Amino acid sequence: MSAYRSLDDLDVAGKRVLVRVDFNAPMKDGVITDATRLERALPTIDALSGKGAKVVLLSHFGRPKGAPNPDMSLRPVAAALSKIGDQDVAFADDCIGAAAAEAVAALGEGDILLLENTRFHAGEERNDPDFAKALSVNGDIYVNDAFSAAHRAHASTEGLARLLPAAAGKAMERELDYLGAALGAPERPLACVVGGAKVSTKIELLLNLVGKADALIVGGGMANTFLFAEGVSVGKSLCEPDLADTAREIMEQAAANSCEIVLPTDVVVAREFKEGAARQVVAADATPTDQMILDLGPETVDRIADVIDRAKTLVWNGPLGAFEIPPFDTATVEAARYAAKRVKAAGLTAVAGGGDTVAALNHAGVADDFSYVSTAGGAFLEWLEGKELPGVEALKR
Repeated sequence: MSAYRSLDDLDVAGKRVLVRVDFNAPMKDGVITDATRLERALPTIDALSGKGAKVVLLSHFGRPKGAPNPDMSLRPVAAALSKIGDQDVAFADDCIGAAAAEAVAALGEGDILLLENTRFHAGEERNDPDFAKALSVNGDIYVNDAFSAAHRAHASTEGLARLLPAAAGKAMERELDYLGAALGAPERPLACVVGGAKVSTKIELLLNLVGKADALIVGGGMANTFLFAEGVSVGKSLCEPDLADTAREIMEQAAANSCEIVLPTDVVVAREFKEGAARQVVAADATPTDQMILDLGPETVDRIADVIDRAKTLVWNGPLGAFEIPPFDTATVEAARYAAKRVKAAGLTAVAGGGDTVAALNHAGVADDFSYVSTAGGAFLEWLEGKELPGVEALKR
């Protein structure tokens, strides 16, 4: 039996179902510019509506600091959702009080309503019990479909789940299933790719992964700090010398747990970080003092491919180089495409997440070819760090 109730466990016909979604989507001039988060909520919305539920959607948008802000209203999102889902979505000017109650009372079976930004009330981010109760009076059942907000103990993500029968939505369930398969009980060998600029932002993540993975591939700017910790000069590269001891501790923990650490053996260096800059490939321990490491070299990419070849499960977070500017995107693109190829050809389970990661995989054209790509950002990182997520814990049976 699953640790969480799902939509299949619920009798929702005629019931008011409060659904926590994450519609904090990019918007310009009142128009949603990327509807991915809206689209991912549709399976849950459609399933509930199709079963005759009165679907009441809750979401935050932006950082209004606990007060109404017309620039952060969800009204344009209701219009966008109506077009995407091909069903009218009503809108209420508040998420509690008379405006919400009247809009909910007007719903028929199968109707959909989006309430105004939960963060227009200070009680949301404080997880205020009175605010959670004010939300709960408009629902009979609570469904959380917003994994991306599950690392926050807010009224609409944690408090509400304590007041009503609670279940995971389809997007939440899918995320939990894949994340559980990737780190909870992975098919081994398990390889992890961790890139990005700084070790300082991923210390807990790295320490957690070396205790779980069979191989840890370190790329991006953070690899420079590991090289520096091994006594290698990295020239003018991005580096955190004050974290050399931390890097050594991570490598020691990896050795103690029989986790192979894969560091660059060759790198791409340049004097300038700009498109088309003159560059060269050098050994990782031969970086010129007046140049900076901006990507991994071909020998290192081949080593990464070998690790991926052996892996049955792959977890990816962060780019391997300065992928935003060609030609320093080569290692990220080649390794990502190779992983996607192994998913198709060898049944590799490849799970990825994090803001830069999603952008990098989209850049490589393989985001749709990985087994699962999480758009959850902070929640995905905290899960990688081994932390309990309040919004998930509150759903447990």
